[in-house]
Amino acid sequence: MANARKRWEEQTLKPALSKSPEKPIGAPSGINCDEKGNARFTTLSGVPVERLYTEEDLPPDWSEHQDQYLGEPGQPPYTRGIHSSGYRGKLWTMRQFSGFASPEETNRRYKYLLAQGGSGLSVAFDLPTLMGRDSDDPESEGEVGKCGVAIDSLDDMETLFSGIDLEQTTVSMTINSPASVIWAMYLAVAEKQGADWRRISGTLQNDILKEYIAQKEYIYPPAPSMRLVVDTFEFAAHHLPRFNPISISGYHIREAGSTAQQELAFTLYDGMEYVEWALRRGLSVDDFAPRLSFFFNAHNDFFEEIAKYRAARKIWYRVMTQRFRAKSPRAAWMRFHTQTAGVSLTAQQPKNNIARVAIQALAAVLGGTQSLHTDAYDEALALPTEDAARIALRTQQILAYESGVTKTVDPLGGSYFVERLTLDMEKSAFAYFEKLDAMGGMVRAIEKGFPQKEIAEASYAYQQAVEAGEKIIVGVNEYMMEEPQPQILHIDESVREAQSSKLKKLRRERSNEAVARSLLALCHAAEKEDQNTMPCFLECVKAYATIGEICNALKKVFGTYNEVTLS
Repeated sequence: MANARKRWEEQTLKPALSKSPEKPIGAPSGINCDEKGNARFTTLSGVPVERLYTEEDLPPDWSEHQDQYLGEPGQPPYTRGIHSSGYRGKLWTMRQFSGFASPEETNRRYKYLLAQGGSGLSVAFDLPTLMGRDSDDPESEGEVGKCGVAIDSLDDMETLFSGIDLEQTTVSMTINSPASVIWAMYLAVAEKQGADWRRISGTLQNDILKEYIAQKEYIYPPAPSMRLVVDTFEFAAHHLPRFNPISISGYHIREAGSTAQQELAFTLYDGMEYVEWALRRGLSVDDFAPRLSFFFNAHNDFFEEIAKYRAARKIWYRVMTQRFRAKSPRAAWMRFHTQTAGVSLTAQQPKNNIARVAIQALAAVLGGTQSLHTDAYDEALALPTEDAARIALRTQQILAYESGVTKTVDPLGGSYFVERLTLDMEKSAFAYFEKLDAMGGMVRAIEKGFPQKEIAEASYAYQQAVEAGEKIIVGVNEYMMEEPQPQILHIDESVREAQSSKLKKLRRERSNEAVARSLLALCHAAEKEDQNTMPCFLECVKAYATIGEICNALKKVFGTYNEVTLS
């Protein structure tokens, strides 16, 4: 093999380079070259990419021990997927992340998406809801209904899912600090519909660690926040065997500017931290771990993204079986949802985003995702229009039914390039694990500002590369042109006015005495480390306490959190 490669380099490659020297496509002269003037090619994350990959780029024992590196689909270490037949037996769930303005308007959009062939719902909440504030809170002004749907009380949640059978529809909810409140509202609605909790399925994001790392929508300090997360694990294990109480999210880490390697490492280590805290509670890893789910970004570098997903499954299997001694096969399965990269969408020439989203979605599918959301092309400008949301869904359907990629499992398995990228991803993740272990875990690392600083530095380096022309973004720093902006969805202040009116009516008609009792009981439960808070959250929402009232009550027990200043 080595001799054949050397002959190829001398007899074929060298004459070709003398006639046509290599240079990164689109980069200005002298950009992306080393000190000798040779062209440098890297992934989006800055990892060097060689001209050619062969068997020599894989470990010497690759052929003898492929069961350890690859395995077969549905078998450890799950590099090739957790399901033996891939998508031949069941397609990924086609979710569209949607929520805007009022619960009434979002309910109509959900029914539209389901009628167009969507197979699951994914709820986007507005900023006040994400921060645990009511729509009539002075700090909510200007944000109600703007980036998602406004949910203030159980009444709003009832409206949001009116006419939607929650026993038959899987629902994902992107909510974190007030996740317990929103989940309690959802479960109360399901109960009112007559749904059996043991049969409903869906996912609660509930990933508070990534809020401190990247998205910054936190309320309470890390320790009490982690306690609330573990309460949901325990409650789900006892009452909701088909519901995922957490979606451990690398998506927002990547959106904040991390590399693919950082997204992978920090996300999986967050998962390890949640497992550690649940074990301290006394939960059995084989009872709660099968319901842990993950959420990854699908960015523009096609092969790097595929390698990331394959490495994630392999690493999680190794961690769960070796570090946490899980015995149940499902406890070691890496199940994940993917969303195409919102941060990659451009306001300039926005229809170019249709192509970006299609490439990103294809990477997610070839990487073996269980669930997928495709961004709408106009999301860099505003919330998606109905037309843009439909095109995003059609993109998934074209991949599923026209592209042929679902016909075989892990079609890129065995590619020298993909396998080397997968191995390098794995190595990079474990290097970060060692650093985080030395710091005492992710909560301690967050308090020291470590992952935040790593991401900030990666984001800055990428932006410098874009501004220098080392990274080309079509329509932004190359191939620019003027074009009219498309029609966008505009949310005005009438949504806040309507929500505020509903809140006044609610507070007038409910039993405020019952609300006060339920909030006091919640605070007493929060003060006791050995008491699960979920039953109290349920009582609060059933009394029609608002999200702001519930979160403000807990602030008296837990306090609030101010982020460490990065040095």
